Amino acid sequence: MQNWEIRNFKKENYADVARIYQTGIDGRNATFQKIVPTFEEWNQKYLHDCRFVVVEDGVTIGWAALLAFSKMPSYRGVAELSIYIDPEATGKGIGTALMAHIVEESEKAGFWTLQSLIFPENVASIALHNKFGFKTLCVHEKLGEMDGIFRDVALLERRSAIVGK
Repeated sequence: MQNWEIRNFKKENYADVARIYQTGIDGRNATFQKIVPTFEEWNQKYLHDCRFVVVEDGVTIGWAALLAFSKMPSYRGVAELSIYIDPEATGKGIGTALMAHIVEESEKAGFWTLQSLIFPENVASIALHNKFGFKTLCVHEKLGEMDGIFRDVALLERRSAIVGK
């Protein structure tokens, strides 16, 4: 039985969001970030539309949010997706439910394209994205440096069948 729910992000969720983000940093397969941003930095980085958390027993166990692709008005419907699940909460269908929710809500908010930048080694994230129609457009070779090693990054994209036809 499911005992978690998807909610809109609130500032009081940030401590758990930061904790989950730290697990992504520690795992070295989710982000190039080396330190968790402060709430103010995180709040400025992510769009205020489409910020969601998964809460179980009062604890945030997953989150998803969008970043602007560009400030140019012609790209207003394009966003980069970040989605993180607490490693302790995997296997509950949370990633699938959260991805379905943010895809649906992003379309309601007028987004026609979602993009994600993912390390090719993060096969679980790529599989989740593929499940929702994201296609790998390319793999940028040695795009960024982490711990003295240049890492490849896959660019995945999902085009809405509803918005921006």
